[in-house]
Amino acid sequence: MQYRIGQIVPSSNITMEREVPAIFAGRMQALPERFSFHASRVRMHRVVAEELARMNQDMGRCALELADARVDVMSTACLVATMCMGKGYHRRVVEDLLAAIEGVSYRPAIMTSAGALVEELKDFGARRISLLAPYSDALTRTVVEYVESEGIEVKDVLNFSILDNLAVGERDPMQLLEDVKRLDTAGVDTVVLSACVQMPSLPAIEPAQRALGIPVTSTAVCTARQMMRRLGIEAVAPNAGAYLGSRTGLA
Repeated sequence: MQYRIGQIVPSSNITMEREVPAIFAGRMQALPERFSFHASRVRMHRVVAEELARMNQDMGRCALELADARVDVMSTACLVATMCMGKGYHRRVVEDLLAAIEGVSYRPAIMTSAGALVEELKDFGARRISLLAPYSDALTRTVVEYVESEGIEVKDVLNFSILDNLAVGERDPMQLLEDVKRLDTAGVDTVVLSACVQMPSLPAIEPAQRALGIPVTSTAVCTARQMMRRLGIEAVAPNAGAYLGSRTGLA
């Protein structure tokens, strides 16, 4: 079976078009389904409220472009742009994107990376987490409040205050293995190694899970997991942590 994966990507994002296909590429090594990847881009340079709000207003155009490609599942690829608009806003985004493609005969499953994070945490059974994020203090508080409004306690958070979105994407993912040592993870169900679709983390997911002995995930991993579940296929992939079936480092 061949599936088409669509993403609405901020113009300065250089991560989601690498990490999501990499997760699915690993899956394709072991399972029969095949996937192609398609993106429409919406302009955003700095991770500040004004640019995030402006980006949100242009997503309907992107949805139409991806619908033209007849993608099977379509997801936004920016977490904080959704969360900064108010608690529960990922549900509104889905409604708006559905309305944008109302006249299109082929209707894909529509989701958001923000919704994928909170929904896949809950589906996995995580009720208490710690997380790492690249955002400013104010935006990080917004993310924490959003996650907690969905019934998930955030025990501890470490953020890096990087406003340039391109700089976020250029960060070495393996640095997270040192960063996570400063995070309080005692008693949590999951560590979110990157609560941001732009901050790379995939190569560090398995080593971090091995070091911590608890499930480790990221927004990108949760996005891929929800894509698979929306497609009705098994949500598994190698080297992507417990949320995609890996028992690396777990008892």
